[in-house]
Amino acid sequence: MPSSYTCLRYHVIFSTKNRLPLIGDAMRPRLHEYLGGIVRDNDGRLLAAGGAADHVHLLLSSHASRALSDLLREVKAGSSRWMHKTFPELKEFAWQDGFGAFTVSQSSVESVRRYIAEQAEHHRNITFQEEFIEFLKRHDVTYDERYIWG
Repeated sequence: MPSSYTCLRYHVIFSTKNRLPLIGDAMRPRLHEYLGGIVRDNDGRLLAAGGAADHVHLLLSSHASRALSDLLREVKAGSSRWMHKTFPELKEFAWQDGFGAFTVSQSSVESVRRYIAEQAEHHRNITFQEEFIEFLKRHDVTYDERYIWG
């Protein structure tokens, strides 16, 4: 086959450093829009964004030539710079070092979009830490809880 064809979709989750609740309701849509721009600039597409004061969820597609870890390094570094420039009062803003990323099939895209859109409702019943552990278990990811939260 002379060409390569891929469909690489990920549900990505990462939090603010130490899970500090620094992403206010008013700034959240602007942050999500900025995250989408960084993803686009790196040959990807942001399909959905959501989250809470201490974390974000991204549903994104990525080009096969781009390693997901490289893309997320650009997303985090660029958005952190933007947050400091746009909201200088948030001197302590930073993202955690790691992330969770889970593949999403085409048949699950709409349910993941709904899940991301319903974050405010979802987090009335469950903490970010509980949610993240659920994701790891659901996707059969091996982990040691001593090292998840840094």
